[in-house]
Amino acid sequence: MVERVRGLLRMAEDPSVTDAESQAFTAKAAELMTRHAIAEAEARAERGEEPDAIGRMDYTVSGVGGHGKARVRALADIAAAYGCQSAVRGNSSENTDRILILVGTVSALDALRMLMPSISMQMEASAKFMSSGHVSDIRELRNYTRSELETERKRYYRSFVRAYGQAVAERIREFRRRLQEMSRPTGADGGSADGEVASSRGAELVLRADVHRVQEEFQKQFPQLRKHRPERTHSPAGARAGYQRGRQAQLGLETSVTGGGSSTLPTSE
Repeated sequence: MVERVRGLLRMAEDPSVTDAESQAFTAKAAELMTRHAIAEAEARAERGEEPDAIGRMDYTVSGVGGHGKARVRALADIAAAYGCQSAVRGNSSENTDRILILVGTVSALDALRMLMPSISMQMEASAKFMSSGHVSDIRELRNYTRSELETERKRYYRSFVRAYGQAVAERIREFRRRLQEMSRPTGADGGSADGEVASSRGAELVLRADVHRVQEEFQKQFPQLRKHRPERTHSPAGARAGYQRGRQAQLGLETSVTGGGSSTLPTSE
């Protein structure tokens, strides 16, 4: 399965494929990884084994200032959808790179390690394309200075990226929830199959317990954190476009999600 996912992502990152083909390959990879994590939890529960181990991954996020912060926020939201807790080191304008520190189950971290580069590639391509179009549109409305246009481009880009990550995270949460519901076996009369209900409930309890185990480990590693300072620049147009593109991004998550939400991302000392 891992080799299949890697093969799909290699094709997704091939410069010779179209954007639609790249998104389709990433879509299938995301679906395989998500289904695999649920299946593994069910198998461990059925065999009476210990739950998935908790690990840590440091992920480098490029970009200075607001651009880097926007990317961190988007990727942290996506990681949270996989049940991971996040902190970030070096989240200031003086640093060229930031380190997004993720604590989660080994299977979740494995999935993110493979998927985040491809998801980031789609997000960046969409943000650049849409922000350029936005600047071209407003340039025709009145005579903006070059400085004003560049400021608007940055505001739009950052808002787009943050909203894109939020939308993708929502879809991942809903898809994982649907997979868990689909994994519950039913008998011929529509009720639970008695021979299988114990393992199904066991898998659900394991997945639920993972959340608490991840939180406990995160608190041990980062007992004291500063709160993430929210980005002050905001573009309503960029946020709307980013959220819409995130909802439409090809991730293999064919589900409708409504509503929104946000979380506070702490920063490591």
